[in-house]
Amino acid sequence: MKKYVITIARGYGSGGRTIGKMLSEELGVHYYDRELLRLASDDSGINEQLFAKADEKLKKSLLFRIASNVYKGELIPPDSDDFVSNDNLFNYQAKIIKELAETESCVIVGRCADFVLKDYDNVIKVFVHAPLTDCIKTLKEMTGKPEKDIEKQIASIDKHRAEYYKYYTGRNWEDAKNYDLCLNSSQLGFQKCVEIVKSYLDIRFR
Repeated sequence: MKKYVITIARGYGSGGRTIGKMLSEELGVHYYDRELLRLASDDSGINEQLFAKADEKLKKSLLFRIASNVYKGELIPPDSDDFVSNDNLFNYQAKIIKELAETESCVIVGRCADFVLKDYDNVIKVFVHAPLTDCIKTLKEMTGKPEKDIEKQIASIDKHRAEYYKYYTGRNWEDAKNYDLCLNSSQLGFQKCVEIVKSYLDIRFR
C-alpha cells in the first residue's frame, strides 16, 4: 500500500481523538496532534510556547471571528515583522503536515489538515460527531463536571473550532462536502468507526 494520511476533524466530546489513536495503533502508523507544535517549532526555530499560545490569542481576537486568511501555502520569511505571527505559526504547522503526507503514513487530528492536504490524493478526510446529549454524557463521565458547565464548554470549544477552520480555509467546519467520511460515533461506537475507516482505506488504496 502506498503512503496515506487519515485526517480527523471532530466535535468536542465525540471521541474523535480516541478514534484517531485507535486507528494509529491498529494500523501501526504514527498519530499526530499536539506533537505537530513541537515539530513546527523545531523546523522554524520559533519557541514552541508561541505555537501553544497562538490558539488562545486567536480565540480573543475579534478580527479572527469576522475576517479570514485562507491558507495558500506560503511561509513568511524570518526577516519579516510577521515571522512569529499567528498566521505564520499556522503556515509552519501546515508545512509539517505536508511533509508528513509525503514521507509516511499517519493519522493527523485537527489543525485543518484536511484542507492543508486538499490537493493530495493519498488522504482520507474524516469528521467525527455525536449528538450533544451523548457528548455531555461522555465528558461528564470523564470529568465529573455539572452538565450545564459541560454544555457551555462544548459550545465554546466547537465554536472556536468552527471559527478557526473558517478563518484558515474559508469553509464551514461541519460541511459534509469537506470530508470523505462523516461518522456518528454515538450510533456506531468507537471500534466500528475504526473499522469503517480501515475498510474505506482498503477500498481506496489497496
